[in-house]
Amino acid sequence: MENLGDEVGEYEMIDLSFWKGKKVFLTGHTGFKGSWLCLWLSTMGVEVTGYSLEPSSNPNLYELCQIDQLIHRSIIADVKDGDSLSKAIMDFQPEIVIHMAAQPLVRESYKDPVETYATNVMGTVNLLEAVRRCSSVSVVVNVTTDKCYENKEWVWGYRENEPLGGYDPYSSSKACSELVTSAYRSSFLNKNSIHAVSVATARAGNVIGGGDWAKDRLVPDSIQALLSNQPIKIRNPHSIRPWQHVLEPLGGYLLLAQNLFQYGEKYASAYNFGPHDEDAKPVEWIVKKICDKWGRGATYEIDSSPQPHEAHYLKLDCSKAISELNWFPRWNLETAIDKIIEFTLAYQSKEDLREICFKQILEYQNT
Repeated sequence: MENLGDEVGEYEMIDLSFWKGKKVFLTGHTGFKGSWLCLWLSTMGVEVTGYSLEPSSNPNLYELCQIDQLIHRSIIADVKDGDSLSKAIMDFQPEIVIHMAAQPLVRESYKDPVETYATNVMGTVNLLEAVRRCSSVSVVVNVTTDKCYENKEWVWGYRENEPLGGYDPYSSSKACSELVTSAYRSSFLNKNSIHAVSVATARAGNVIGGGDWAKDRLVPDSIQALLSNQPIKIRNPHSIRPWQHVLEPLGGYLLLAQNLFQYGEKYASAYNFGPHDEDAKPVEWIVKKICDKWGRGATYEIDSSPQPHEAHYLKLDCSKAISELNWFPRWNLETAIDKIIEFTLAYQSKEDLREICFKQILEYQNT
C-alpha cells in the first residue's frame, strides 16, 4: 500500500471547496456508514438533512457522537413511506441525494424477506419518485452492495457489467434496487427529460470500522465478545470477503457524487469500491488478527451449528473506479483493524468518540 501512489499516480482528492455549502439529503444517516458519512460531511461544511429509522443498536455511533448536533436536520421516518420521503426532499430542496437506507443483513433477510424487499426495492422506488418531483436535485448516488452480483464463487473479482442476481433475499433485493435505478435513469431522469438527474449506483464490499454494533456482523460480534471477555464465535471461518475500512467506500461515494455534479451523465452508471486483492481475506484470518492486536488472552471458537446459506467467495474488480474516478484504496486491512482497535479502546475508556472519528477521517484524507 505504501508504494501504490508511485505505481498509479496521485490519489484523486475530494474537493473541499466543491462540498462547502452543498445541500445533501442522506437516507440511512443513523446507521453505521451513514453516521461516518455525516461526520465526514460536517468537516467539509456540508448542509445535511438525514432521513432514517431510529438507530438499530444500542450503543450506536450516531448517538455516541451526537451527530444530530452536526447536521441541519434529522428526520426519523421510513423510506417505505413515499409521501413522507417526498415531503422531506421537497422541503429541503437538496442538490445531491445519497441513498443508504436499507435492510442490510443477509441473515435478517431470511427471517423477514417481505420487509427486506419492501425496504430495499420499494424504498428505492419511493426515493427516485421523490427525486423526479424535486427540481433542485442534480445528483443521486444509490448505495447497493457487492452482493448484487450473480455469485458463481469465482476466484476473480466481479466487474460492473457482470450479471446481477442474488441467492438470498437481501442480495436479490439489492440487485432489484440496481435494476430499478437503471430503469429510472433511462426512463425519467436522462438528459432529454424535463428534469435531468445524474444517477449512479455504488457497490461496496464488506465495510468495517469503529462504531459498528449491528448484530450478525463479524467485526461487531468480535468486538462485543472482546469487551465481554468472551471467546469470539465465528460461523464460516473459510468464507472470503473484500474487507475494507468504512472510509474507503465513503470516499468513493463522495468522489462519484462530485464527478456526477461536475460532469453529468459521463459518470451515471455503476461503480465498484473494494480493497486490493490481498485484502480479500478469510473470516478466520480477520478474527486471528483482531485477537492478536487486542491481546489480553483474546481467543475465538468456531460455531459448527447449521447456518443459512451465505456466499463463500466474493471479490470485486475496481478497475473502473480506479481508471475513471482515480479512486484507490488508501488503508490496507491491517491498518483498518488498527483503527477499529483504537476506536474500541477509546470507547472503553469513555473518550470523546467524535474527536476520535474526526482524527481518523483527517488521517485518511492525508494518507
